[in-house]
Amino acid sequence: MSSRHDLEGTVVGRLAALADHIRTAGLGDELRTDVARRVLDVLGNSLAAQAQPSARAVVAVARDWAGAARATGIGTGARFPAATAALVNGTLAHSMDSDDTHLPSVLHPSASVVPTALAVGEATGASGAAVLDAAGVGVEIAVRLGMGGYDEKLGNSEFFERGQHATSICGAVGSAAAAAMLYGLDVDGIADAMGIAASFGAGLLEANRTGGTVKRAHCGWAAHSGVTAAEFARHGLTGPPTVIEGRFGFLHAFCGDRADVAKVTEGLGEHWELPGIFFKPYPCNHFTHAGIDAARALRGAGLDPDEIVAIDLGVPKPVLRTIAEPPAAKAAPESGYHAAFSGPFTVARALLGGSGLGVGHADFTDAAAKDPRTLALASLVVAHSDDRCDEIYPHQFPAVLRVRTRDGAWHEARVDHNRGGPVNPLTDDELTLKFDLNVAGQLSPPAARSVAEQALALPTAGSIDALMSIVRG
Repeated sequence: MSSRHDLEGTVVGRLAALADHIRTAGLGDELRTDVARRVLDVLGNSLAAQAQPSARAVVAVARDWAGAARATGIGTGARFPAATAALVNGTLAHSMDSDDTHLPSVLHPSASVVPTALAVGEATGASGAAVLDAAGVGVEIAVRLGMGGYDEKLGNSEFFERGQHATSICGAVGSAAAAAMLYGLDVDGIADAMGIAASFGAGLLEANRTGGTVKRAHCGWAAHSGVTAAEFARHGLTGPPTVIEGRFGFLHAFCGDRADVAKVTEGLGEHWELPGIFFKPYPCNHFTHAGIDAARALRGAGLDPDEIVAIDLGVPKPVLRTIAEPPAAKAAPESGYHAAFSGPFTVARALLGGSGLGVGHADFTDAAAKDPRTLALASLVVAHSDDRCDEIYPHQFPAVLRVRTRDGAWHEARVDHNRGGPVNPLTDDELTLKFDLNVAGQLSPPAARSVAEQALALPTAGSIDALMSIVRG
C-alpha cells in the first residue's frame, strides 16, 4: 500500500494505514456487533432529544442552510447535506447525556463518530458493514487520541484539567477518519482528512459547572467538522504529516508536555479499546452513575427515604468539580439539564425510586428539578473525595454512599464497577429496553422494534436506507 513519503513513521500515517486496511478488509464479527449496538444506542438517544433546546436550535439552523438532501436528520422528517445531517444528529446524540463513555480518557466517542458514519454512509449508499467499519475505526482513533492526553501520574485527562472537552476535540479527528473511509479515500486522503480536522476540533467544559446548553452541540460540531474535513481532503486540501505529535501539533497544543504520544499507537490494530467502552444506563453525567447505583442498592435493601437524616457521598476528587461544585447550585439545580450534572440530585432521585433503568428522562425534566421531596433529600447530601475512589478513578467512576436514618443507624453501599461497563455490562435486552424508553412517544412500538432489529442486523445489511427512513420521522 503506497502513501506519501512524508507520512512514513508519523502517527497520523499509522492511524490512516489502519483505517485504510479496515476499509478494505473489514472489522471482525465481534467488533462489528459491538458497533451495531452503539448505533442502536445513538439512535435512541437522538430520538429522545427531539424536544431539547439544543436540538431545536441546531435543526432550525440546519433548515436555513441550503444544499443537496442526501442524509437523514433523525426525527426531523428531512434530509440534508451529509455534513449538516452529521451536525444535527451529533447534537441530538449528545443532548440527553446518555451516550457511551470510554475510560480512562473520559470521552463519549460514539456521539460524534456514529452520526458521521450514518450521514456519509447514507449519502454514499454504503453497506451496513462499511458503516460499522468506519464508525469502529473512528471511535478507536478518537479514544486513542484521548488516551494521548491522559496523565497516569495526574490520574486524570489533561484535556479535562485544562477545561477542554476532549469528546468534541478528539471526536472531530475520529469522525474525519470515518468519513474519509466511507468516501473511499486512500491512506493519504484519510491522513489529510484527520490533519484538517485537527484544526477544527473545539469545546470548553465550563457549561458543566455553571450552565448553558452549548455543550450539547459539541458532538454535532465535531461530526460536522469530520465530514467537512473529509470533503476538503477529497478535493485536494492537505493536512500536516506531523499533525498529532508535532511541536505545534494536536497533542502538544491541547495538552502540552503532559501529552503521551506513544499511547495513541500502542498496540494499534492488535488491541481494540472499542469493546471496553461503557454504555450509559442513565441519561445523566457519567460521574453520577455509581452514586445512583449505590442509592438503588440501598433502596433495594429496604431503606425508607423518609427516614433519612444525613447523606454522605464519596467520589474521586476530580469528579467533585463537575457533580458537587458549587454545592448550593448542585443541591438545587436550576433546570432538568443542570440536574443531570448533580451528584446530590441524582442520588436523591434514585433513593426515591427514579424511573427507566434506575433514573430516566422523567427524572430530568424542569418540573422534576423543582420537586420538593427530591430537593429536601438532595440538601442532605455532603459530597467529598474518597481515598478508595481516588485509587480506582478514572478506570472506573466509583462512589460510596453512606446514609444515616432517624434511629441513628448508618447504611452503606460502595460501587467500584459502573453498570454498563465490561465488568457489569448491559445485555442486548437491557440496551433494547433503553432504546424503547428513549423513543416512547417518538416511534410506535412496531417501528421501535423494527429499528432495534435493523440496527443490530447492520453487519449483514446491504444499505442503511431502510433504517434511516424509519428514524427520519
